[in-house]
Amino acid sequence: MKFIKRLLILAIVCILLGVGTIFGFYVYVKPELPDVATLKDVELQTPMQVFSSDGKLISQFGEKRRIPVTFDQLPQDLIDALIATEDSRFYEHPGIDPIGITRAAIVVAMSGSAKQGASTITQQLARNFFLSNEKKIMRKIKEIFIAIHIEQLLTKEEIMALYANKIFLGYRSYGFGAAARVYFGKDLNDLTLSELATLAGMPKAPSTMNPIYSIERATNRRNVVLKRMLDEGYVTRSEYEQARNEPLIARYHGAEIELNAPYVAELARAWAVEKYGEGVYESGMKVYTTVDSRLQQSAQHATVSNLLAYDQRHGYRGAVATLWGDNAQPWSSEEIVAHLKKQPSYGELKPAVVTKVEDKTANVELQSGDIVTLPWDGMKWARRYITDNRQGSAPKQTADILSVGEQIWVQHIDDAWHLSQVPDANTAMVAISPDNGAVKALVGGFNFVHSKFNRATQSIRQVGSSIKPFIYSAAIDQGMTLATLVNDAPINRWDSSQGVAWRPKNSPPTYDGPTRARIGLAQSKNVMAVRVLRRVGLDETIDFLTRFGFKRDDLPRAEALALGAGSLTPMEMAQGFGVFANGGYYLKPFYIVKVEDAFGVLKYTATPQTICRENCDSQQANKRDSANLLEEENLLEQTADMENQPEFAPKVLSEQNAFLVREMLEANIWGGGDWRQGTGWNGTGWRAQKPLNRRDIGGKTGTTNDSKDAWYTGFAPGLVATVWVGFDDHSRNLGKTSRNANLDNTQTSGAEAGAKTSQPAWIDFMVDALVDVPAQRKVLPSNIVKVRIDRDTGLLTRKNDASAMFEYFEKGSEPTEYVSAAASNGGNIYESDGEELF
Repeated sequence: MKFIKRLLILAIVCILLGVGTIFGFYVYVKPELPDVATLKDVELQTPMQVFSSDGKLISQFGEKRRIPVTFDQLPQDLIDALIATEDSRFYEHPGIDPIGITRAAIVVAMSGSAKQGASTITQQLARNFFLSNEKKIMRKIKEIFIAIHIEQLLTKEEIMALYANKIFLGYRSYGFGAAARVYFGKDLNDLTLSELATLAGMPKAPSTMNPIYSIERATNRRNVVLKRMLDEGYVTRSEYEQARNEPLIARYHGAEIELNAPYVAELARAWAVEKYGEGVYESGMKVYTTVDSRLQQSAQHATVSNLLAYDQRHGYRGAVATLWGDNAQPWSSEEIVAHLKKQPSYGELKPAVVTKVEDKTANVELQSGDIVTLPWDGMKWARRYITDNRQGSAPKQTADILSVGEQIWVQHIDDAWHLSQVPDANTAMVAISPDNGAVKALVGGFNFVHSKFNRATQSIRQVGSSIKPFIYSAAIDQGMTLATLVNDAPINRWDSSQGVAWRPKNSPPTYDGPTRARIGLAQSKNVMAVRVLRRVGLDETIDFLTRFGFKRDDLPRAEALALGAGSLTPMEMAQGFGVFANGGYYLKPFYIVKVEDAFGVLKYTATPQTICRENCDSQQANKRDSANLLEEENLLEQTADMENQPEFAPKVLSEQNAFLVREMLEANIWGGGDWRQGTGWNGTGWRAQKPLNRRDIGGKTGTTNDSKDAWYTGFAPGLVATVWVGFDDHSRNLGKTSRNANLDNTQTSGAEAGAKTSQPAWIDFMVDALVDVPAQRKVLPSNIVKVRIDRDTGLLTRKNDASAMFEYFEKGSEPTEYVSAAASNGGNIYESDGEELF
């Protein structure tokens, strides 16, 4: 009895010492314990996502991939697997497992170090949210107290849900929802028991027990989990055997991008960081852009295909590299695949290695290890590149082009593989709505991986003849009409400051004498544009051009401005043409529609300016002086202040002026006259006639000196689009090509220019964009009249034959004389300085 009493006293003392020790530890660490109440309102770090206007995922930004799920969305098999493997007494214990702690304590006592854990799921949650993974006694003590607090605050279901969303599972995936996507490319509810067991086994060592790092270790760990589930009664023997025998197939699945618009995604990312700070990467924010997925896909395909066509007609520049020569030992398939997997892919362009060359075919091996055949039709274009202006003779056999052992680029087109190459030149395209300024499609270059520089918004290039519509608009503002005759004759004026004579020339160098303004713009007559500029005045023209949002510093104070010496971005060019398309209103381009937080709550919505045509408050509609639009912010800032816009867009051009310029731009495509009666003529954009076959379109070509830049900008119902092609290296010009004897008669040859080099992409885009858009009938603004004039003089006529035509005039500007009364003095000719015809 005495022994028993002493034993009981010792036990009581030990208990009191234990409790006292625990209480002492608690008092000691209490100041360092976090407030677990924050778990009630925890915001899980979820990537920011960028979407098109119709909800297609464009990109996501953030170090951590996470797809939050609720407890109800967790498969029961996953919950059972986690409990069986990580914490079999999860629903019984108060946050800590005394049996597990005792076992771990014995190990510590015997070994002197913490080699074995005893963490419950609640403790793991505490560690993931508040502590580190270091194996130290003090960290374990803190973990225990935090776990007890968590159990007092949250239900078991809330704890399990937080754990399932927080746990790191390798390859930047956090939570089981993300891991299901990363490893298996499925939603969590679509996983098999075997796959769920694989995920449930990964928390022990997520970096090394995942099925991408080691399929063997992942399989062994999965089997351990399945055995625990069997022992705990969560699965039957047959379910266990079936899951254990299921082969484990996994690979890395990136974010499921639904729309290829990386330049748009980067604009949206920069905007979000500017507005909300660096925290957006972990905010779960959803940024919706103005981009239409169908139009974006069309723009991407049209611009890249057009650029590759340009590049290929200038010749083949040869292989990327030669991996082995004629007399060397060929590489094995394994060596080839290992090498190719280190090479990038650029959109449709894939790296490949030539393994066999025959008379009119070649075999190449791809990154996948597949061997495919290049047919002759897929490589007969590849005559040798000599310079941008010269190409070699057409190849006659495959050996003229390729050799075994060469690394090349291939592209899959129309169910066949074709030889290709990464273009030296580059491109950009912007499509906007002229009715509100929304950016509907944007391509900033050939490929974002190849170059992240956004040429659509950042590349300031000379615009060539694309500037002419704005100069003609300035002249119309001062009284010129579409029937005004401007002298299409060579200019030769001495420039005393330069000590040379300035002799601008037409391209091609043909001259027609006095010519109506409509024809001059549609056919892009250079000398006529110079004379129009002189009539308006250089300073007055520059002032007028700032109405369209162009910056004064980008407009040189020189007559060469009429030939396109000014420099703009493709975005600015589309924005300017939008003024003509919408009837005279300046609208800022914008590309963010709305922003939602991770829970779908609206954080931001754009309020773009609207066009008010009737019953408007004139003071509000014209709140900003149109002459000062040159001071506009950059595109990022334009979108950022979209919440604070004036209600109405400023009217910077009369509706009549915009209509008359549109008429000239329509003539750029459709020309005029009657070909059957010998009066027909074409504008420089005539190539759009057959593919589009509609009269409610118009545009303007643009080519700079030496063809360094090629442009086409045009409009259609509800859309304005600009295409640019050129070299990033300003010293290179786009050159010219000769005909390739291997190709058919539809090929492009001669000097590159806006109509040949950029307009094809515009046409291809518009063909797709307008497929379901009905043609619009011409609507005449008020004070526009239609008058019969003489084709040669622009004066009134009483004739009704091929010499007469109808033309539009702003009321009061139509001619008052008939052709018979003025035929002797050459008709209605604008004059410049008293001597030279305007």
